[in-house]
Amino acid sequence: MVNRFTTRVELHHASNVGDYNKLHLEMETEGFSRTITWENDINTYHLPTAEYNKFGESLTGMQVLESAKKAATKTGKTFSVLVTKSAERLAFNLPIVK
Repeated sequence: MVNRFTTRVELHHASNVGDYNKLHLEMETEGFSRTITWENDINTYHLPTAEYNKFGESLTGMQVLESAKKAATKTGKTFSVLVTKSAERLAFNLPIVK
């Protein structure tokens, strides 16, 4: 069974878009995606800003949290992280990746 996690990172006192661009790059390096795809759906969707998707068969919430903290630390900003393991995901009006 694949474990799926949604992770939200907030950078405190982010002064510009560059701070979040750095976060996005570091999160990608840690294996996170800014998109989501549902089973039985041919489309891929963009997640809201600073929200990330990560999944894996043996992946744990603590591993996801530590990966997100590692990425966020590299921005040089203080930050908050919330990791949620998903049993079901629902969304509305997410933009489709083109």
